[in-house]
Amino acid sequence: MDKKRSKQRFYVEEGETIDDCLNRMKEEGYTPIRRMEQPLLKEVKKNGKMEVEVAKQQIVFEGKKE
Repeated sequence: MDKKRSKQRFYVEEGETIDDCLNRMKEEGYTPIRRMEQPLLKEVKKNGKMEVEVAKQQIVFEGKKE
């Protein structure tokens, strides 16, 4: 089996629940093996300076092909 295709990342999309994402993974033949959260950053202007702050956390599942 090709190692690159044996694992894939699935992102919980906007308006999608975690269960929806897990069901999508199952339909594509993947089993979740890892859950991660990644910060989505945005630039905002504060006191005349551009600063980076966390806009939200994005949930990502790593799946392994069954």
